Amino acid sequence: MGPFTIATLPSLHIGHFRKSPNLVLPIRCSTAAPSPSLASIRSKAVHFDLKAYWTSLMVQINQKLDEAIPIKFPQQIYEAMRYSSLAKGAKRAPPVMCISACELFGGSRIAAFPTACALEMVHAASLIHDDLPCMDDSPSRRGQPSNHTIYGVAMAILAGDALFPLGFQHIVSHTPSDLVPEPRLLRVIAEIARCVGSTGMAAGQFLDLEGGPNAVGLIQDKKFGEMGECSAVCGGLLAGAEDDDIERLRRYGRAVGVLYAVVDDILEERLIPKGDEDKKNRGKSYVGVYGVEKAAEVAEELRAKAMEELDGFEKYGDRVLPLYSFVNYAIDRSFSVDEASG
Repeated sequence: MGPFTIATLPSLHIGHFRKSPNLVLPIRCSTAAPSPSLASIRSKAVHFDLKAYWTSLMVQINQKLDEAIPIKFPQQIYEAMRYSSLAKGAKRAPPVMCISACELFGGSRIAAFPTACALEMVHAASLIHDDLPCMDDSPSRRGQPSNHTIYGVAMAILAGDALFPLGFQHIVSHTPSDLVPEPRLLRVIAEIARCVGSTGMAAGQFLDLEGGPNAVGLIQDKKFGEMGECSAVCGGLLAGAEDDDIERLRRYGRAVGVLYAVVDDILEERLIPKGDEDKKNRGKSYVGVYGVEKAAEVAEELRAKAMEELDGFEKYGDRVLPLYSFVNYAIDRSFSVDEASG
């Protein structure tokens, strides 16, 4: 499964388990009671209509992506690019998080949409390459044939190669200069380049291929945490957030990205019938290496980490509600984001 992907499995509660000393992540937990205003914000987040918010943004993002990747010459490359970027079942988690983080600091959606679209292009490119026979060898993605299954391996590689730079070009050519000064834009581009590069998602895929079971934490961090981190940070950068807030977004996004992946694996494992060992998750995931119960402990710690980071944004009031809601949804999967159209 690719970075920051959301499972479409039925909603299941992962449960609460004892903390395992072998799976403690670098999480700073606070024992202090939350302030009344913070408690109020957390309570509001539980009742925030995330589905309506998310679906509304998906409609706009899908439209802008469709416009951003028109059919040009050579036609087959663009068809392959569109197949994955506009894929049925895509939930648009990276662009939605980017826009939410931008709005947290008073930024405009208009300013964020080009970067949001670029993040989805980068996300799609990474999934195309992850699915290749020489990588994860996945014949399907979101219930549909993988890009290389439809267009062939060579064309899938080219489509991924083309989507990465198109994302950068789209940011530069479509972000309103009166809303986002050039220095901020340069930081956004540098952030995305870092995310997908040799120390980011590429490193995660390398470790997934070559690393042993002991590398599972770093694999999950790089393959899944990087996209969540980058999405949140880019939104903050576009809005001109202070460096301290950017670092808080960085920690939050990374925790959420891994959290989604861990819960996806738990849900998938629990849906496999007992005794069907051939279908059990044997990959380099917390579930595959340590089992469901310990993976659930990791998920609980990641949830606490993400919530703790958001508590630092108390001063922004209700604008932080979508980011809190992403954390709650990662755990409870209380609804299915239907494919938006329009």
